[in-house]
Amino acid sequence: MTLAPETTDLKVQLRLSGDWFTVCDLGALLPGRGVAALLPDGRQAALFRDRTGTLYAVDNRDPFTGAAVLSRGLTGTHQGRPFVASPLLKQRFDLATGQCLDDETVRVAAYEVRAA
Repeated sequence: MTLAPETTDLKVQLRLSGDWFTVCDLGALLPGRGVAALLPDGRQAALFRDRTGTLYAVDNRDPFTGAAVLSRGLTGTHQGRPFVASPLLKQRFDLATGQCLDDETVRVAAYEVRAA
């Protein structure tokens, strides 16, 4: 099956320090695939869209290895919680909160995200 590119004028925006920052076109986010975005302060965010159209954004840096790879991780759900699994050591991070599902002492930043 071939997916047709989505045509929309909507942009994906993250809330950073109270202001909305435009990251990319909504069409750049395919369900189940991540996209990395460079933020104004030099950090990276990993953006995801699930099959229902819900948007998520977390820090792209894997806290266990220091590598900026979470945008390339596998997505799924565990007990109804959407997650991304790091492609390196496979720790899972809740996409809504950034909490590591495999080590409760670790979390990544989660961003408020919208399509506008």
